[in-house]
Amino acid sequence: MRVRIRNRGQGVTPLHTDLRLHRDQSRPRELTIELREVVREYRIGRQRVRALDRINLRLTGGQFVSIVGPSGAGKSTLLHLLGALDSPDSGSVIFDGTEIGRLGDEQASAFRRHRVGFVFQFFNLLPTLSAWENVAVPKLLDGSRLDGVKRDAIGLLERVGLGNRVEHRPAELSGGQLQRVAIARALMMDPSLILADEPTGNLDSATGAAILRLLSEVAHEGGRSRMVVMVTHDRDAAAATDRVISLQDGRVGSDSGSPGDGHRGSARNGRATVRR
Repeated sequence: MRVRIRNRGQGVTPLHTDLRLHRDQSRPRELTIELREVVREYRIGRQRVRALDRINLRLTGGQFVSIVGPSGAGKSTLLHLLGALDSPDSGSVIFDGTEIGRLGDEQASAFRRHRVGFVFQFFNLLPTLSAWENVAVPKLLDGSRLDGVKRDAIGLLERVGLGNRVEHRPAELSGGQLQRVAIARALMMDPSLILADEPTGNLDSATGAAILRLLSEVAHEGGRSRMVVMVTHDRDAAAATDRVISLQDGRVGSDSGSPGDGHRGSARNGRATVRR
């Protein structure tokens, strides 16, 4: 996943960081994310390429959502916008009632740190740190002391089935174990949104299915206050999610969760069932 960050600090609508960027822990609420007429273009040489072309989507918490499509369809661009790694040229990205498409750099950084967890295809773990230390990194970047977050980090590793690997370094872990560490790290700040970029792309089928089950559990716990959005080229992986959004040439080609579609997938045991 290549990160593109654009400085759009000028003209940003004021936003109360303490009230909006940090999740209110007092009561669970349904998370909603809306994209309204979103356009994103890039310049390649003398040409302008429209990566996203007037995208309209509404995503709700309690779901495991997959975004599929061929290379160049706009999947990664959409993921970047959802995570405030990039800004639209026009249109709005509204996260839990807040416009995130025009955040300044500091606000966007705070938003990503507290509201979004990232899971990557190649794990992006620090090789010199143990498993629990890798999980603790988001808290350390937020100013916490290492000895003050160890218990939470170990608890998350236990939660993803790695309670007996907390002191192991990445070189001592299998691919599936590395991805479990990465998922635990993504959960360290208790974010509302988990963005997963090809999380099974570097794993064998059995291990990939186990990771999909884990991501499904993460999406469905805690009512409707959290969601997982996954980009994948793997149609079988997409079939294990609640909702499949297909992109083609920067537009939504199909959406299994759209009104009138008639069904909604459900991730259970790595397979999709159909609710009619």
